Amino acid sequence: MVHNARMARDLDMAEELLTKQIHADHNNHHPYHNRSAVRAQLFEWDNALQDALKSLAIKPSLKGYITKGIALCGKQRLWDAVEAFDLALSFSNNNRMTVEILLIKAIALFNSSRHHEAIRRVQDLLAACQSSETLQCRVVDLYLCVQRAIFVFEGGSYSEAADQLTAGITAIADMFLQPPLFYEVTSDGPGPRLHGFTDTFTEFFGWDLHSLWQTANQRRCEAFLCADRVIEAIQSHQYMMRMIGEAAKPSYLEWSAAFKLKCTLRCVTKGDDAVTASNYQMAVELYSAGITLDSSWESLFAHRSKANLKQNLYAEALYDAEKVIELDPSSHTGYNLKYAVLHEVKRYDEAIEAFKTMLSKLDHASDPQIRELRQQYVRPSDAHDAIQKAIHVQLENAPLRLVDTFTGRLCDRQSQVDTFVKSDVYKEVLSSLMAHSALQTEPIRAITAKYFSWVMLSHRWESKEPRLHDIQDNGVYALHPVGTVVKLQTFCRTACNEGYRWAWSDTCCIDQNNNFELQESVNSMFVWYRHSALTIVYLADVMPSSEPGALAKSTWNTRGWTVQEFLAPNTVRFYRADWSLYLNDPSPNHKESVAIMQELEESTGINAHALVAFRPGMRGAREKLRWASNRVTTLQEDIAYSLFGIFDVHLPVIYGEKRQNALGRLLQEIIAHSGDITALDWIGKASEFNSCLPADITSYKAPPCMLSSLTEEEMQMSVTMLRNSVSVESALKLYTLLDNLSAPRFAHSRLQLPCIAFPITELRRRRGVDQETCFTYEVKADGLQDLLITSEDKLTQFSPTRPTQQTFLLVRPWNRHDLGLPDFAEPNFADAQSVDDWPESGSLLDEFVSSSLVDSKLADSEALSRELRLVARLRQPFGALLLAQQRGGEYKRVASDYLIVARVKDMASIDDTTDIRTLEIL
Repeated sequence: MVHNARMARDLDMAEELLTKQIHADHNNHHPYHNRSAVRAQLFEWDNALQDALKSLAIKPSLKGYITKGIALCGKQRLWDAVEAFDLALSFSNNNRMTVEILLIKAIALFNSSRHHEAIRRVQDLLAACQSSETLQCRVVDLYLCVQRAIFVFEGGSYSEAADQLTAGITAIADMFLQPPLFYEVTSDGPGPRLHGFTDTFTEFFGWDLHSLWQTANQRRCEAFLCADRVIEAIQSHQYMMRMIGEAAKPSYLEWSAAFKLKCTLRCVTKGDDAVTASNYQMAVELYSAGITLDSSWESLFAHRSKANLKQNLYAEALYDAEKVIELDPSSHTGYNLKYAVLHEVKRYDEAIEAFKTMLSKLDHASDPQIRELRQQYVRPSDAHDAIQKAIHVQLENAPLRLVDTFTGRLCDRQSQVDTFVKSDVYKEVLSSLMAHSALQTEPIRAITAKYFSWVMLSHRWESKEPRLHDIQDNGVYALHPVGTVVKLQTFCRTACNEGYRWAWSDTCCIDQNNNFELQESVNSMFVWYRHSALTIVYLADVMPSSEPGALAKSTWNTRGWTVQEFLAPNTVRFYRADWSLYLNDPSPNHKESVAIMQELEESTGINAHALVAFRPGMRGAREKLRWASNRVTTLQEDIAYSLFGIFDVHLPVIYGEKRQNALGRLLQEIIAHSGDITALDWIGKASEFNSCLPADITSYKAPPCMLSSLTEEEMQMSVTMLRNSVSVESALKLYTLLDNLSAPRFAHSRLQLPCIAFPITELRRRRGVDQETCFTYEVKADGLQDLLITSEDKLTQFSPTRPTQQTFLLVRPWNRHDLGLPDFAEPNFADAQSVDDWPESGSLLDEFVSSSLVDSKLADSEALSRELRLVARLRQPFGALLLAQQRGGEYKRVASDYLIVARVKDMASIDDTTDIRTLEIL
């Protein structure tokens, strides 16, 4: 019974039974040394030593000295213990017994914390003993190595312990896998075939060699986990549970469940840390390790799905997302993950459906906090509406009809929108927008702007250009590639190759038979070119081998419509006849090419700044009219219509009204809205629309009237002289009259022109050689120096002695710039005072008081100076208009072949006779 209790590790029972035996027979040495061994295993070293000594006192024996040595080792009396073991060796009668005694001695040393020395002794013994005794040595060596690893583990050196235990387990496995050795498969897993000879170690030390393998595996699992080597911990656990026999597994299930939970939680924590460090591969390995322990954790699949997605492992990420849905169908998480993967692989329809399902799960969640997550996302309908709004804004400045460069089909705006909605671009942006808490308007704007951007064609019309009806049902690419069809097809392909979906050509994108569309197209064409992503200028007559300067000589450079076609766009590229880039310039924008812009500047007379950064409007009207004066159009009205965009005017398009009427309406609009009278500066034949306007745009070929003006020094000298010759009252009156004049008004072909009038007193024709084609007249007018006027009109001659009933006037059209007032149309910010220049607030009052006194003294002086400066300007030569009064009291301008330059006689004699008025001119 004692033996059974000791083998079963019931030490208390064994001690009780041995004590009874001692009480029964005090002279029996066996119970004493047996109880000494039991008490040593209970670490009762003093009692163990007493029992060993009593046993030896009764009768010296092998076990008596062994238990004495063990007890002395426990009390750290190592030299005494060695002596006891040496005496024990005297009882040995064979090699096996000697080896056993030496092994017991080593184990006792081990138990006294002399681990390395003990293991060294065993290994030395293993090397020295005969092969028949190596079995015991190997078992003891293995056991001690495992025990040492356990001590290392308990000391906190987890990684070292894990490695030592792994070595021990590997050694156990090697022994088990060799049938001649002592391991066999038991219900608990691999176990030793000891045949009883290792019972000695169980008797003296309580070794349980049958559970050595399980103990080593459990400690190894725990060591790996404590060392934060969680994947190895999981692998060790899997190995252990796989090797344990089915009968023994139930006893490990509780430990296994707790261990798996710890590992799983640690996998999640470390996996999240790896994600934070962007080590997604490690994160996947950790999450996968956790899944192998417990595949019911949907959060592990969710985490792994995200990590796989970060590595572009889309199939794996989608599998995990589907697994999350399978494990928890009511949760939104799986659908959110599925959406993310499908969006990345551009399966947008499925992604949007997954997202809608996710929103539904959020809307119907029982947990209020989950429902609140719904606020983090945009409804698909809201995203769709935002995209539609952005499309509308983008198409506001787009042509009515464009060619799809992908298909060659002609599309109106609705067709373009429909094409977009069916495209992956739309689905991608819709899918992206829904995943945000607020609508991201900038990405919408950028994407729609890019998709709906278009390329405009600027070219010289040729015969038999393909029209709207030619491609409306067939498409551009379906046409037979001959003649001008090739130009259109190549243009569309070029635009497509540049990355643009849409292209526009005036030959086929306007319904010429639809008057409403024609009106809108003419008035919007500048805007279409202005907002185009690219304008391609095709120079059909510029050969590939052409030298620089060919652009200037191209017929394209003489056409009326092409002025706005290269001024309006921000980006232009010129192509030669073979569709190679002009001058082989590969730059994305030829407006940035100095050589090309210089060539255009020299050939068109348009300054480089306007060529590159033109701003439409009525400012500088005379100069803009000069740009168009050398241009020609097939239809005579188009010379005016082609300028609508340049002047930013919107007027009815009336083909058949003829050139004079079309140009007259344009000039009337410019003068009426801007008050700019520089459009009256022309030479040639007067228009039937209004005599103050030219009959043809060519009348603006001559440079504008740019009479010399006074320098500031000359102005100061003139003002000083006038202070002594002009009265303050007269100067002030003149200034006030001119300041109160209204701006020119132009309506219904009648011009209300504010001016200073000088009545003509004498008009005599000078005899000359050109009397049949033009006439030169000597003219005298009140307040003006005498001058000559040349005109094709034959005028009535008169003089003071031969008066005429018809009144003739030379007038100076009034220009408010002569008042010397600042022009606020385009402020000069360089002259503006910056905030940094402002004085500190504490000094403002003092400065105001002192400066107001000075200002009051300077006010009168400044006012007089301003008025005298006006007088000085009026003394300078000016461009005059010759007017003839009509029967109704209105006037008509008499056209002149030369600029009429007039000059006042003496402005120092200003009086009430100065004729300042507004005349109505037919």
